[in-house]
Parts: sequence; structure tokens; C-alpha cells
Amino acid sequence: MRSRLRQSPSPASDSMRQVMFGIHHNALAYAMTTLGAGMMNSIFSFYYVKLFLNKYKISEGAFHQSQVVYMIWNAVNDPLFGYIQDNSRVPCFSKRRLSILYGAPFYALTFLLAWFPWRSYEAGDWLSGVHLIVTLCAFDGMLTFVLLAQCALFAEISTHHENRLTLIKYNQVASLIGSSSVLFCGLVSENMDNFANFQSFAVVVALLACTCMLYTGFQSTSPYDCLASKATNKAGQRDGAALSLSSVFCMTKQILTQKDFVLFVSMNFFQVFLLAFCNNFTMIFAEHLIPQNVLPSFVKSIMYGAGFICPQLLVLSSQNLLRTLGYYRVILFTFYVEAGAAAVMFLLGPQHYYILALFLTGNMVLIQASFSLFNLPLADIIDADLFKHKRSTPLSSMVFGTNALFTKPAQSLAPMLVVGILNQVGYEKLEDIATVSDQGSLQELHDVMFYLVCLVPVCVAALQILAWTPYSIRESHTVDAKYIET
Repeated sequence: MRSRLRQSPSPASDSMRQVMFGIHHNALAYAMTTLGAGMMNSIFSFYYVKLFLNKYKISEGAFHQSQVVYMIWNAVNDPLFGYIQDNSRVPCFSKRRLSILYGAPFYALTFLLAWFPWRSYEAGDWLSGVHLIVTLCAFDGMLTFVLLAQCALFAEISTHHENRLTLIKYNQVASLIGSSSVLFCGLVSENMDNFANFQSFAVVVALLACTCMLYTGFQSTSPYDCLASKATNKAGQRDGAALSLSSVFCMTKQILTQKDFVLFVSMNFFQVFLLAFCNNFTMIFAEHLIPQNVLPSFVKSIMYGAGFICPQLLVLSSQNLLRTLGYYRVILFTFYVEAGAAAVMFLLGPQHYYILALFLTGNMVLIQASFSLFNLPLADIIDADLFKHKRSTPLSSMVFGTNALFTKPAQSLAPMLVVGILNQVGYEKLEDIATVSDQGSLQELHDVMFYLVCLVPVCVAALQILAWTPYSIRESHTVDAKYIET
């Protein structure tokens, strides 16, 4: 797909021209959902594992069962919602902004499920396992419904690389602000030690996030919404046959036979695994590997916040690189840096506490920053599918959903594998680091944690380099673009 291809005049070319006072209003509306989702997702992914393991005292068996159920639901709901949003005649499904508008309140409510226990849990309480299953499935279901619509907007607002970089820029500013919720949450709740403050902060975040996403629902525009409305008004044009199983399999097969899509999904699976590994366990690793007298609690709060805030600053400062080198080379370079930094940390050893703190933060930053660019290759894959199969409208949600079908299970595999490994060396029985009498067992646990911190990024980055190197859509950033809007 490197050759210059010309497509028919697209209405998408006008949707990024709404500029007033230097502000792209459609880009702003698009980014407001990122702001709301960023506030909630950052807190959820960073705290939920520690909450259920340390405060609710969920058993390892119940934790693994919850992750298996979540893994299945997580994989199934993305292509399901993607197909519905691309093919339904119901406006709240077919129109991207309406999906966000109606989904936002439920998304905010499901975010609050985790932080309010259903009763006072005892260690190994079966109800805490049910609580985790309901929380993960409900939250991910609404996250998928809302963010699939937003991802589709990214691909449909414009096919120009420059316009997509504008969306990325607005998106990263919004994500920068939204991700700061982890920093403020840590300071307000003393890293969740003050649980009442944590719960109050979560309620405030849910209200603010819902308001932001409602703005997107009211203000965002996509020219394909207009096309979908016209198609819907034609009697019998998209009846039950459009939603047949044969059409589902046909379109999914067309997506899966794209070589670049398969390569991207393979690479993305490992990225999702590594991202879940960092988000879920960085706090746990830091508390064990870096003594309190070296880095006090408030400094660690700033460190955790930086891990969520700095990725957006890095992406914003890389706009020129993305224009000149393109996302393919930038993403590939980050894999080499991740592997190299982890190898150096392993050689230095765990006794260099400040370097370890810098590595934990930097690793989170680099992994999240590169992940923030992944909408660019997916948008190019959607463009290629649109041209290859001569579709009237792009299968944006289906492509994003099919990608999620294969990558989302990594979100469950990471905590399952790590918790299983840690419990083999006594983590489940550990109540408080300061009161441990068997220092030999504690040292063994810390050694295993350090090996995980260093070796997981090295191995994952090596696999990503192998998967990403053959990817062929590398020149969409050039002036001689694949698609020309008129």
C-alpha cells in the first residue's frame, strides 16, 4: 500500500476545517472523551489490582477466575460492539457521537463499582470474587462501547496525516490532563491508605469525566454520520440481512487477511500485556524494592503521577519526529530503547534505588507514549481496507474491535501470570513489609520482583521488534500520501 492511490471525493475533508481563535473545535470535542476516559482509566488500571489483593483480600483462585471471565468478555465485546456500531440502523449505535453521548453516564457509573465494597470482606471471601467479575465486565463493556465510537471518529474525521496528527496533539493534551488524576488521587488518599478520601475523589472524577464525554456527544461531528442517516432512511436498504452471520464472517475475513493488520495485532498484543504489567504492578514493585526511607510516600505519589503524565508530554514533543520519520520508525525505536534500558537496569542490580525509581517511571512513560500512537497505524489500515474493498463507508469500529479481540486478553494474562509468580514466593501471605520476621523469604520475593521488572520488558520488546519490522505502511506521513482528499 505504499503507492499513491486516489479515492473518490470524501466529505471527511471538511470536518477538520472548523477553526476559530486557533482552536479546531472538532478536534477539541473529540479530545474531551479522552480527557474523561483518561481520568477514570488511569485510576482504575493503577489501583484495582492493589485494592482487591491488599484491601479486599481476594483469594488467588477467585482473582484468576475473575481474570479468565474478564478475558473472555474483554475479547468478545469489542468485535461485537464494533460490528453493531458499523452496521446498526439504530442512531445511538450507528452515530459515533450518540454512542458516546448515551454511553457516558453508564461508563461513569461502572467506574465507581470497584471502590465501594458490597460488605466488609474477610480474607478469601467469595463475594469479593463476584464483585471483581462484575466490576471488570461492566466497566470494560461501557469503556468499549464509548471508546470504540471515539476510535472510529479518529479514522473518519479526516484521512490526511497532518489532520490526524492534529487529533493526536489534542488527544495527548487531554490525556495529559486526565492522567494527572493518578497524581492527585495519590496525594489526596495517601496512595489509597485513606480510603474514604479515595472514594470521595473517585466520585468527583466520575462526575467530571461524564461531563467531558457529554461534550463530545453534543459537539463532535463526523461526515459519515450524515451518510449513515441517509442510508438508514432508505427503506429496506439495511435490513436484517445486513446483520447476518455470513456478512460478519466475510468482513472479518477481509480484515484478517490484511498482512499489515496481522503484524500490527501481533505487536499490539505484547504492548497491551506490557502496559497492563506496568499499570497494575509498578506501585507494588516500588513499595517493595524501594525502601520508605529512600523515597517517602509523597515522592512515590509524584513518581506514579509522572508515569501517567509524562507520556503525553513525550508524544507532544515528538510531533516533528512523527512528521519527518513517521510513526513506524518512532514506534520501532521505542522498542529498542525499552529493551536496552531494562538490560542496563538488570546489570546494575536492585541496590541502586534512585536509578530503579527512574527506570520504573521511564518504562511506564515510554510504553504508554508509544501506545498512544497506535491509532495512526490502525487508521491507515482502515484506509487500506476502504480502498481495497471499495466500501462506501469505512469499517472503523470493526477494525478497532477485531484488533481488540486479539489484544485485550493480554490485559488479563499479565495480572494472572504475575500474581501467580509472586504468590509462589509468598506474596499472598504477606501482610506488612515492616512486620515480616523471615527476611530470607522477603529477599526471595524482592529478587523475583526485580527479575520481573527487568526481564519482562526485554523479552516483550524483542518479540515486538520481530512482529513490527515487516509492517509495510510506512510512508503515510509523506506529502505524497496514499489518499488524497478533495
